[in-house]
Amino acid sequence: MTMIPIPGTTLVRDTKNMALINQDKNGLEDYLKRRNLMAARQDQINNMKLDIDDLKQDISEIKKLVMILIEKGSNG
Repeated sequence: MTMIPIPGTTLVRDTKNMALINQDKNGLEDYLKRRNLMAARQDQINNMKLDIDDLKQDISEIKKLVMILIEKGSNG
């Protein structure tokens, strides 16, 4: 397999199948780090949304219980 460098880039051309191959390993590593970081941030945001929804439901249940206690207190 013969590789011909493309001047001014990190690309090489494979003369067997004419494919362009990017040899920028640092660029790939940077991209993968950014992608993983964004995925982790999105997971964190999704977990926070779930926590907020749980808290809203808990507060709603507490409000209902307080209203029941208030009604029982005013009737008794």
